[in-house]
Amino acid sequence: MANYIFDNEKLSPQRDRFTFKKFLRIVFLFVAGSLSLSFLYYVVFALIFSTPEEARLRRENRLYQEQLPLLREKEELLSDVVKSLKIRDNAIYNEIFHTSAPELDPASTMAYFHAVDSIPDSDFVKYAKAKIELSAQRAAHCEENFQAIMEYLSAEKPVLPPLSSPLRDFSYAQTSASVGEKVNPFYKVPVQHNGLDIIVPADVDVLATADGIVSDVRRSHKGKGNTVVISHAGGYTSSYSHLGQIDVTKGRTVRRGSKIGSVGMSGNSFAPHLHYEVMRDTVVLNPVHHFFATVGPLEYTNMLVMSQATGQSMD
Repeated sequence: MANYIFDNEKLSPQRDRFTFKKFLRIVFLFVAGSLSLSFLYYVVFALIFSTPEEARLRRENRLYQEQLPLLREKEELLSDVVKSLKIRDNAIYNEIFHTSAPELDPASTMAYFHAVDSIPDSDFVKYAKAKIELSAQRAAHCEENFQAIMEYLSAEKPVLPPLSSPLRDFSYAQTSASVGEKVNPFYKVPVQHNGLDIIVPADVDVLATADGIVSDVRRSHKGKGNTVVISHAGGYTSSYSHLGQIDVTKGRTVRRGSKIGSVGMSGNSFAPHLHYEVMRDTVVLNPVHHFFATVGPLEYTNMLVMSQATGQSMD
């Protein structure tokens, strides 16, 4: 049966012709209606019914909401405990070393920037500029040092100082007083300290920091106590004091990393530790600068900070 439409211009019914445009319009309306109904069915289904995964997530959220107040109470309790430990550590360090307890990671502290909001912009720019200029100068100096090191190593027979740690697994947290004026733990007065104190339990192995010959072995109940001195090439000597046990004899040849004794507290020692010295032709050197063969840059930086910040020696 044919479809007719009324033509207003001719005032008579005309046969309706089915065109491609009308076909596309019908298809579009059908697709749009189907999608709308599908979306409506999905919304109704989602509001009324829940998938197993959604139900599980809702249960977990309710559980987390119930546990959150308890976790906050535990966090506050732990915070109070940490504060109490810091106060106790500061009291111990003030009593023994006459200084505050070190931070967990001294090299990462940025105390200057804690009050950055109160610093005028001009002062901050000046500070940054000065830091950049200083860094550039130090970078140039480092470049010169590296050039000198490379030239030195390119020589036929380069002589290197002792560059290893006298202990296995030596970390910066064990670093105590280094070279300089330090408060004596027995007399409570500043005295010259010519080595590095390394806090370590008794009976831990002490290792030779470079190849050499044992030039002196001293057993004593006074002063530095049991001491081993090793002579190295280039006029360098390394000294290990307050040993509990000595495993080498004078004149013996030792290799880097070989055991020469164990940690103790012989002589005038405040607690078990190793007093380590490095010298060249009777000139006292800072042992902290001679661990590059066993520690990384960050560990070395932390050791340097700890050794300089500690105001009291262990002997």
